[in-house]
Amino acid sequence: MADLLAIGTRKGLWLARSDDDRRTWTLDGPHLVAQEVAAVGLDVRGAAPRVLAGVQYGHWGPTVTWSDDLGRIWSETDEGAIRFPADTGAALARVWQLRPDVAARPGVVWAGCEPHSLWRSEDGGESFALVRGLWDHPHRPTWEPGGGGGAVHTVLPHPTADRVVVAMSAGGVYASEDGRDGWAPRNSGITAPFLPEPAPEYGQCVHKVAPDAGDPDRLYAQNHFGVFRSDDAGVGWTSIAAGLPADFGFPVLASPRTPGTAWVVPLVADADRTPPGGRLRVHRTRDAGQSWTELGAGLPEASWTAVLRDAACVDEGDPTGVYVGTRDGCVYASADEGDTFTTVAQHLPDVLCVRAARLP
Repeated sequence: MADLLAIGTRKGLWLARSDDDRRTWTLDGPHLVAQEVAAVGLDVRGAAPRVLAGVQYGHWGPTVTWSDDLGRIWSETDEGAIRFPADTGAALARVWQLRPDVAARPGVVWAGCEPHSLWRSEDGGESFALVRGLWDHPHRPTWEPGGGGGAVHTVLPHPTADRVVVAMSAGGVYASEDGRDGWAPRNSGITAPFLPEPAPEYGQCVHKVAPDAGDPDRLYAQNHFGVFRSDDAGVGWTSIAAGLPADFGFPVLASPRTPGTAWVVPLVADADRTPPGGRLRVHRTRDAGQSWTELGAGLPEASWTAVLRDAACVDEGDPTGVYVGTRDGCVYASADEGDTFTTVAQHLPDVLCVRAARLP
C-alpha cells in the first residue's frame, strides 16, 4: 500500500509518495509549473488514480486539468471544463474545491468555484454542469466575498443519501436534499460578530466544514471567529471552542474512521492570522469538541506562518494520517493522528491545497 500526497501551491503542484510508513516521502515536481493550483482532487475510484487540479493559467484564466499517470501527462477539455451558461452573464474566476463523490456514484465529481457556484461532473471531472438550484437562489446576489474572494470552498456529499452540504465565504452553510434544488441556509448558532445583531439567517464567514466518521449528520465548522459542531446536518450549531488558545483559523479536519475525532489549527485573531505565541500547533479533540489537546511534536517553534483552509487534510489510514501545509512552503505529515509530525517538503511556494489518498 502506497500513500500519495498532492500539494497545490501558488506556483505549481508537487506530488509526494510514501511506500511504507507515511513518515518518509519522495517528492516529485513541480508539475503545472508556475501555475496557481488552488484546488486538488485525488480520485482513486477507478482502475488508475486520477489527479484533478484547479489551475489559474494567468493570461488564459482558470480551468480544471487532470492526469491519470501521476503527473506525466496532463489533459484538459478544449473549451474549458467549467464554463458559465451565457444567460448567467458570469465568468469563472477560480476553482476552489474539487471533490470526488463516494464510490457508489462513480464518475461524479463536484467543484466549488468563484463566483459563488457549485458544479457537478458525471465524467470524472472532464466537464461540469452548473447546479442551477444554488446559482438561482434568491440569496446569491447578497453573498459577500470573503478576504480571498467569493468561494464555494466546501462540498460534502452524503455517503448514502442524495444530500449535499456546501459552505462558502461569506454566505455560510447551505444544504440540499437532492444536491440540485431546495438549498436552505443552515447557520443557526454560528456567530457572525462582524455583522449587526440579531444573528442573520445567512452571511456567516464559515471557513471550512468536515463530517464526523460516526455520523454523517455530525459536522464540525471552523468559522471566522468560532469553532462549532452540528449534530443534525447543520440545522443547529453549538460552540466547541472552549479549551482552544484561539477560535480563529481556517481548516477543520475530521477522522474518516474514528468518531468524535477532529483537528483544528488555531490562529490569533483576524488581523494577526499567526499561530499563538509563534508556535505552529495542531489541536485535536477525541470527544467531539468537549476537550482539546495541543499537538506539536515535529512542528516548528518560532513560526509565524499560517495554514489556509484547504492546506490541511487527513487520509484513510489506520491510524489516521494528518497533513498540514503552510504559507511559507512547508508540508508536515503525521502517521499517528497528530501525535508526531515529520517534514515532507520545505521551501515550496505558498501552499494552497493538500490532499492525501491511499493507492491500491
